[in-house]
Amino acid sequence: MTQPSVLGRESESQVAPGLPPLHKLIAPELVRVEQILRDELSSRYPFVGRLVEHVASYRGKRLRPTLLLLSAKAVGEVVEAHLVLAAVVEMIHTATLVHDDVLDDAVVRRHKATVNAEWGAESSVLLGDFLFTHAFHLAASLPSTLACRLIGRATNIVCEGELHQIHHRGNLDLTEEEYLDIIDGKTAELCAVSCQLGAHFAGASPGCEDALARYGRNLGVAFQIADDLLDLIGEEKSTGKSLGTDVDQQKLTLPLIWLLRTAPPATARAVERILASDDADRRIDLQPILEETGALSYARRRAEQFAAAARREIDSLPDSPPKQMLALLTQFVTRRSN
Repeated sequence: MTQPSVLGRESESQVAPGLPPLHKLIAPELVRVEQILRDELSSRYPFVGRLVEHVASYRGKRLRPTLLLLSAKAVGEVVEAHLVLAAVVEMIHTATLVHDDVLDDAVVRRHKATVNAEWGAESSVLLGDFLFTHAFHLAASLPSTLACRLIGRATNIVCEGELHQIHHRGNLDLTEEEYLDIIDGKTAELCAVSCQLGAHFAGASPGCEDALARYGRNLGVAFQIADDLLDLIGEEKSTGKSLGTDVDQQKLTLPLIWLLRTAPPATARAVERILASDDADRRIDLQPILEETGALSYARRRAEQFAAAARREIDSLPDSPPKQMLALLTQFVTRRSN
């Protein structure tokens, strides 16, 4: 018997918690996206159903489906292909989260145990693969092959970015340029392709499609810088996930990169000693140094600069509620606490 896994029944007000108010714009469409996810990911095996149901509880901001649907509405109308592709990008994003939790040895995601903490790394890796393959199966159901090509390319870039980041673990000489290149691949690429797909399947001009893709890319970079800040200074009860994993895995993010490049030698050596220690409180030990040296302020400014660049990319769009919401998202991504 097929298991009715994934998500349960949602009201319009529950489909994108944490994002600015959406139900007058795209929440009805997001409810339909949730139904597609339920239908696509159902399984005849109860264990698989439990795993899928568990990651359904990771439901966060639904940022990538939101970007896709808002981009469509900003230039035209939402069609069935948009709903399918919104489910596809969410499946890909969820798969990366499941795999990331294995790589980071994270134990909490969205206030719940991660799949690897509850069922082990093998189940997590295979579940991530299950989500990836379903995403491509669903994308292939569309008459056009363009979506599969764009999503396939974006997924390749996401995985390549993750591999590149792993290679640089423990590299205290990582530059800001190299860091930005990493997050452009691992995070911004999927945001960019979400906006591009939304625009393309709404019949936008090539110039408009490119502008919205650039909007998504800049927004994704701003989002990731803000996320990396939360990993250093956020509160787990607010974020609902394991924090300090970047420090634990010796992944340098922007505040630490800037600090090590600009701090006096004695301060830089103190930071290096903290990073090399086995102290469980390394994240806490780093916080006052990051604050006092201006490293946190610098990273916030850079996130705001990328958000502003995203905002400029949509200036030429005709004014509309979807455009206003896209503009509001550029503020939201740099000011969030979860």
